[in-house]
Amino acid sequence: MADSYSNRKTGIIILIIVIGVIFIIRLMQLQIFDEGYKIAADQNALRHVVQYPARGLIYDRNGELLVYNEAVYDIMVIPYQVRSAENFDTLMFCELLDISREDFNERMKKACRYSMQTPSVFIKQISKEAYGALQEKMYKFKGFYSQQRTLRHYPKPIAAHLLGYIGEIDNNELSDSNINSDKYYRQGDYIGKSGLEKSYETVLRGKKGQKITLVDVHNREKGRYENGRYDTVAIAGHNLYSTIDIHLQEYAEQLMTNKRGCVVAIEPSTGEILTLVSAPTYDPNLLVGRVRGNNYKTLSEDIAKPLFNRALMATYPPGSIFKIAQSMIALDEGVITPSTGFPCDKIIGCHGHPSANCVRDAIKMSCNPYFYYTYRRMIQQGVYSNQSRDSHYGLAKWRNYMLKFGFGQRLGVDLPNVSSGYIPDTTFYDKWYNGKWTFSTIYSNSIGQGEVTIIPLQMANLAAIVANRGYYYTPHLVRFYGEDSVRNPNFYKKNKTDISPEYFEIAVAGMYDVVHGAGGTAHRADIPGIDICGKTGTAENRGKDHSVFICFAPKDKPKIAVAVYVENAGAGGVWAATIASLVVEKYLKKNVGRIDVERNCLDAHPCQSLPLKPVGKKHKKQ
Repeated sequence: MADSYSNRKTGIIILIIVIGVIFIIRLMQLQIFDEGYKIAADQNALRHVVQYPARGLIYDRNGELLVYNEAVYDIMVIPYQVRSAENFDTLMFCELLDISREDFNERMKKACRYSMQTPSVFIKQISKEAYGALQEKMYKFKGFYSQQRTLRHYPKPIAAHLLGYIGEIDNNELSDSNINSDKYYRQGDYIGKSGLEKSYETVLRGKKGQKITLVDVHNREKGRYENGRYDTVAIAGHNLYSTIDIHLQEYAEQLMTNKRGCVVAIEPSTGEILTLVSAPTYDPNLLVGRVRGNNYKTLSEDIAKPLFNRALMATYPPGSIFKIAQSMIALDEGVITPSTGFPCDKIIGCHGHPSANCVRDAIKMSCNPYFYYTYRRMIQQGVYSNQSRDSHYGLAKWRNYMLKFGFGQRLGVDLPNVSSGYIPDTTFYDKWYNGKWTFSTIYSNSIGQGEVTIIPLQMANLAAIVANRGYYYTPHLVRFYGEDSVRNPNFYKKNKTDISPEYFEIAVAGMYDVVHGAGGTAHRADIPGIDICGKTGTAENRGKDHSVFICFAPKDKPKIAVAVYVENAGAGGVWAATIASLVVEKYLKKNVGRIDVERNCLDAHPCQSLPLKPVGKKHKKQ
């Protein structure tokens, strides 16, 4: 009997111990290992507020401000606290924020779907004036608090395409390991979406901080938690010092008013981009704040595509400006000499000028037949008796030269979404013509038509190459950033064409004659007192031809190289040449003396109206 009671006693003791161990393990799990309850408790007593850093400012090359920050406020909400609040005056709250009761309910539903306990944005980016009226009564609205943010502001409504804009990060960006590899971003954060804002996002964004405060049951702050022991300070982003001349940028945009196309100007000796204009453009302030969504929709639906950066993304046929590269390649390859002449026949659209007896004259008169014969010698060099095989050989060599000019590839400029243009290769033609093609199939390339396309940045870079007599620095928009003046070493390396400088002197002389010589195609670009060298182009396209012009000045020790492309505006010697020369004059002289020329350009509407109708194939000279 005693053994029976003893066994029961032992069993009860074991059961009590087991139950005790289970309770201890569960308590350890809840209080030590599982932070869920701790977090819930903290959320009732502590408020974790992200301290967003000031985004880095952007300056022009002379230290003038292009972009700065303005304070705005996000109103945050914790739905659980709102629902548990007594006597919440919804009507007063809506009046203070200038929203309807229906809008309030929709925003609360969205916040509840996100989380009942975790703060989320109730309404974004209210102004400091609206916040001032709300702040005095914020204590009445349990579950709501404010969080300061900054928005970009542009003192001048210019340079939208190169500066870019910021916007709220989307789910794709949040999950992209390349964009959010350091888990810096969370839902509701802002990120650079285009332009320099995107290219230099990690430089501009800074580092977030955190402030932890104690709050009472009425959602009123009672002081810093642990005297701020766990607070961290936000660190402002680095400032960018760009290569842009704000006054030249503003002037070039004015010249391109009521036109479609672009202007790119480069300092040849450094590769620094002085101005980059895509027209039509827009005021960058339109894509800031709560109005951004509606404005973006309006801009994106515009048939003229103001959001499209033509300077970097549009691939155009280069037209006759391409003849400069053609002649340099042919000279270096030895298929022509500086004094080689060709008859000006009607094989590819002669325009009634005398026959070109040398390369310099061919560039000056932009002779189509001359470059037809030059390109034929380049493609069919007689290395192989079979014409098809010989054409394959010649095209491969020609394309390698073109790549050294920066064509057919992205130039490495510090902006996103840059097109490469296209320089066709043997694989392309083999696929297109089933391997059966020769020079006669591809001769349109000789005058910058056919399958060749380049972007306006590459056109300006071609002008810089000639200005430098055979090399270029990678075009770029930022000189340095931060207090330590950090620079990108890639922007200070020479990219050589490996063509002799003596041949480029011929190109320089020909381009000088284009503007100043008898029979030149761009006398409208003449600037009193400045030796400007240029080349016209008229590129075929749907509708009216595109007007193209590249130039640099002065002839010796050039300070600026420019490319202008005006869509569906006709001959390059008219509108593109005029605009380019005004840009040069403005930069070198600071003031424009040709007032009548300037006024005519500012008032002009030369572009054919949209939509365009297709036209038949033809060959143009200038």
